Amino acid sequence: MAAATLQVARSAGRSVFARGIAARAEVAYPGRDVWVHLFRHGIAIDPTDPSCPTDPERYLTDKGRVRTKLAAKGLLAVGIAPEVIIASPYVRAQQTAEIAREVLGGDALPLVTSDTLTPMSDPSDVVDVLRARSEQNLLCVGHSPNLDRVLAYLVGADEPIGALKKAGCASLEIRHGRPGPGNALLVGLYPTSVLRKLGGDNSD
Repeated sequence: MAAATLQVARSAGRSVFARGIAARAEVAYPGRDVWVHLFRHGIAIDPTDPSCPTDPERYLTDKGRVRTKLAAKGLLAVGIAPEVIIASPYVRAQQTAEIAREVLGGDALPLVTSDTLTPMSDPSDVVDVLRARSEQNLLCVGHSPNLDRVLAYLVGADEPIGALKKAGCASLEIRHGRPGPGNALLVGLYPTSVLRKLGGDNSD
């Protein structure tokens, strides 16, 4: 049963992106189509740990690194192929971005840093950064609550419609030009547990 469920999840993830590609080929939307993927950082050292550094310096734990790599492999399994990774400057986000880069493209995949992806940044600032990019497939690596607010902003919701867990991802399609408030369609919401399974995690 678990194997069957996993196969359905894998097929469903791929079909979403296949439908998006087909739609772009068959329908002449004004402007260009853009994919935005919001990927939350992996498990980091607990803030209550006596050895924990300041929040911007918090780093991924060993468990966080392992799980983040599995989740990144899950992103690859469902067909996510960014042309650029944009990451928060915080250490845990940079480490997550580097892991995702290794899995999704290696050194050929650009990785840029943006202060707009820090935890409490305004979602409109993130969207301004996205609008300025020429790439059509972008992976943003950041934090809660910022990514949850960016998701809501892009789909036109007044409040967050969900909360990304660590190493979870949301995928959006913008069919009418550059990213802006309310012009995105949520086409994929991938819990980290599902991504890890898709990435080859066989643990219980």
